Amino acid sequence: MSLLTVFVLAVFVGFEVVSKVSTTLHTPLMSGANAIHGVILVGAILVTGDAHGATETTLGLLAVLLATLNMVGGFVVTDRMLEMFRGRRPARKDTTAAGEPHA
Repeated sequence: MSLLTVFVLAVFVGFEVVSKVSTTLHTPLMSGANAIHGVILVGAILVTGDAHGATETTLGLLAVLLATLNMVGGFVVTDRMLEMFRGRRPARKDTTAAGEPHA
């Protein structure tokens, strides 16, 4: 019962903390979250490697899969967020004169 209480309190605190973050801090926080996801992935791999039995191995592989998806998704979201801050690139002009064949 105490673990469930800690989990519920962590959900509420996490929601309150994340909802109060300004937009300028989202990218650094996502980078930090990606680092944490990497640690979770390593932990899932270590636990799966020490598993005994089919059920433990299956759950471990599921944990590795979900941790990998979570980490990759975080990097994709961070990349998209950083793309919003980059300036638009000017259109590339054709440098060949009219009528000249392309090399």
